[in-house]
Amino acid sequence: MDYYNYPVDKILDKFKTSSKGLSQQEAEKRLEKYGLNEIKEEKKISPFQIFFNQFKSPLIIILLSAIILTLIIGEYTDSVLIAIIVIVNALLGFAQEYKAEKSIEALKKLTSLKATVVRDGKKERILAKELVPGDIIRLEEGEKIPADARLIEVISLETHESALTGESTSVVKEINEIKENKSVAEQYNMIFSGTVITKGRGKAIVVRTGMKTEIGKIAEMMQSEKKEQTPLQITLAKFGKILGIAILVVCIIVFLTGILRGNNFVEMFEAAIALAVAAIPEGLPAVVTITLALGVTRLVRKNALVRKLHSVETLGCTNVICTDKTGTLTKDEMTVKEIFVNNQLIKVTGQGYSRKGIFLDAKPKDYEFLLKASILCNNASITHKQVFGDPTEIALLVCSAKAGLFREKLEQEFPRIHEIPFDSERKMMTTVHKNKDKEIAFVKGGPKQVIDNCSFYYENGKIIRLTKSKKEEFLEKNREMASKALRVLAMAFRELPKKIKYSTETIEKDLVFVGFTGMIDPPRAEINDAIRLCRKAGIRVIMLTGDQKTTAKAIGIQIGLINRDDKVITGMDIMDLSNKEFDNIIKDVHIFARISPKDKIRIVDSLKKYGNVVAMTGDGVNDAPALKKADIGIAMGITGTDVSKEASDMILTDDNFASIVNVIKEGRGIYDNIKKFVEYLLSSNLGEILVIFIAMLIGMPLPLIAIHILWINLATDGLPALALSVDPTEPGIMERKPRKKDSKIFSKNIVLRMMAVGIIMCVGTLLFFNLGLARKQNIVGEEIIIDDETVDTWSYTGTYNNFIKNNPFTGSYEIDKIINEKKEILLKLPRTLAFVVLMLFQMFNVLNCRSERNSIFRIGVFSNRHLIGAITISILLQLAVIYTPLATSFKTVPLSLIDLVYVVLMSSTVLIFGEIIKLIRNKMKRPIED
Repeated sequence: MDYYNYPVDKILDKFKTSSKGLSQQEAEKRLEKYGLNEIKEEKKISPFQIFFNQFKSPLIIILLSAIILTLIIGEYTDSVLIAIIVIVNALLGFAQEYKAEKSIEALKKLTSLKATVVRDGKKERILAKELVPGDIIRLEEGEKIPADARLIEVISLETHESALTGESTSVVKEINEIKENKSVAEQYNMIFSGTVITKGRGKAIVVRTGMKTEIGKIAEMMQSEKKEQTPLQITLAKFGKILGIAILVVCIIVFLTGILRGNNFVEMFEAAIALAVAAIPEGLPAVVTITLALGVTRLVRKNALVRKLHSVETLGCTNVICTDKTGTLTKDEMTVKEIFVNNQLIKVTGQGYSRKGIFLDAKPKDYEFLLKASILCNNASITHKQVFGDPTEIALLVCSAKAGLFREKLEQEFPRIHEIPFDSERKMMTTVHKNKDKEIAFVKGGPKQVIDNCSFYYENGKIIRLTKSKKEEFLEKNREMASKALRVLAMAFRELPKKIKYSTETIEKDLVFVGFTGMIDPPRAEINDAIRLCRKAGIRVIMLTGDQKTTAKAIGIQIGLINRDDKVITGMDIMDLSNKEFDNIIKDVHIFARISPKDKIRIVDSLKKYGNVVAMTGDGVNDAPALKKADIGIAMGITGTDVSKEASDMILTDDNFASIVNVIKEGRGIYDNIKKFVEYLLSSNLGEILVIFIAMLIGMPLPLIAIHILWINLATDGLPALALSVDPTEPGIMERKPRKKDSKIFSKNIVLRMMAVGIIMCVGTLLFFNLGLARKQNIVGEEIIIDDETVDTWSYTGTYNNFIKNNPFTGSYEIDKIINEKKEILLKLPRTLAFVVLMLFQMFNVLNCRSERNSIFRIGVFSNRHLIGAITISILLQLAVIYTPLATSFKTVPLSLIDLVYVVLMSSTVLIFGEIIKLIRNKMKRPIED
């Protein structure tokens, strides 16, 4: 039932109540029937669930598998290292997400208050959650409304509903029924849970409680919205699956190849495990998580507080921003921009409630009397720290303060002795003041209503008779100001005869018209530049507001979002459209006015349907469902409600739309850096895979053992990869179009470069491994003597089998142990050379990965000091496992100085190759693929 469509008596009958309220007994029955007036809470996600969710990534599952396999073959050190990485990654993700999913609790805060109710004809205070449909509630200025209710009595009642509807000004309430179908913002005889009474008092009958209220409907929409995975999560999940399958296939090939060549089963199983360890980028999940966490820290300095870790990366591919108007594009502070007085239009500078501003091309005597009238006929108050009252009246006081006029001083000269409050029928407010022996009435209100009650006008200190033509001239000026979306108020005064009876009939007639004030909730100063930057970056901006169509269009034109000829669509326009018709409209429209929370979700849904990555900004309760539905929800930190903040992925701490542009730039930079270190880790791992794989195929011993690969992947690779995450943003990043949601993390060029780098690493590492073998030929040529039988060191299978045949009672375990010990001693030097050259290959490769196109010398070798420090530490760590007692655990031997020089020369070839490729591509001027 649309309660605003029916008269008060019918509503009372519907709920079987009267002005005396329900009986206590009836109220208890209804409480049992309808339930408590509170928001039902969906099942919470426990901290344990949040923690265990961190282990669902395919990459993490692969690492968990590696822990099990390394335990099986007895490589406990490797198992511990991988386990530490997995746990650290999980703890980082848990810490960032622990505070998420609290939007319903915030909604409950809105209803956890008390209400004044009439029951059994008596007034009493009860908990708001005990209200039931049919209760009669009393309303007072400053109170928060506890339930949706139909008004039955109003005395100058106004409410502020911007948190629910987006309407920036207070709404004047009435009790008359409304016959047409209206949006929430236009139901003037209704009040809504969670909104605030800014003026007056009244009575109302509760018609909806709990989840049936407008706030309850929003809570229900939020509960039904499930957050989708971010583009990076989707990309890494796909990558993890492909990598897992590839690792499994390669390991099986190597294992079967070795078995078919006659190699020992256990040895080939260990070789396959070593290959799997080489293939898995153990540090990748942790580095991605740490990079996003570091990005979160940097974004705090740019006035953005990120609540959900992967939202950082989503910013980089955002191509549509759906923004609320009130409090986002504007300051939610009504500001007087023009005054019409003494037959001239005067512009007023300044923004919001700041007292900084001037009156252009005018002298104080031109406008002072108008401002005095606006101060005296006013119930708001302002101090240096706070403002109180109706936003319209606050704007008048702030405007007067710019001229050095203040209420406290003026009321000493003109003390108030009477007031006739504003009401929706008269659309005027009058105050009576004493000045010496005179009584003067000051009036403000709707332009037409005030002028209709005027017989004179005030100009240059003179009172002149108001003619019909002059009256039409003033009304035309009102229409001109209103066409700019200004809210226009008229000011008038009258010197009252002595001993007059105070009433609207006796006072509000034969008034003297003084002038108009035109105010608006103005755009933020920096918005125009932000809109231009968004266009340059390929980002479409759409305004979604509950405000009037004319106001929305005027703001849109002022900020450069639309031209004068562009259409503005309202919620009523789209109400009956099919989804197909709606999808066609949304392609071209940049402003939607008078829309509901459901409309906002429909808009976001339609945009996402066509592959757009949508960011939604907002500050009100009405924005919360769309914030949750969007790919990234951005709430306002200062003016934002608790509900909008808890539904969001990110909060702007300065409420500045322009900050979003800086945040998107940072998001793009973070994603670029993720690409850099993923390329670095994978190209390095590819080199490791090829080294093991090729060695197995051609019958060589393992050039590297599992602990070497783990050390490179975790200890020495980890720090440079992490340092890449803070690489400075490349020039022109905001001149690129946003990447597509389903775009691959690597372009074809990067894939080819990774393959080439992997091959160079493989060839160089195997070359040095063979050089090491050749230098130890005199030892390699020796044979192991066991009971007069010889067993060749490298291909011992044949003689080993002969030995077993001839000595069936000798234990094979002891023979294997002797052979393996001898082999390990002989392989220490070649493996140390391979270990060091492969590690240094990767140190040079990290410099390659800093840019896809620009030379390392152009972007500056030392421009990322963190990276230089990380490379230095990694090299020192590598030297530590060769030249300290750690060498025993890592099965390495010290290298000579000449060995180190050759190793450095070989490993630098990967950087030389990368620089040549970039030089050739720049000469050919080939574009970089996304």
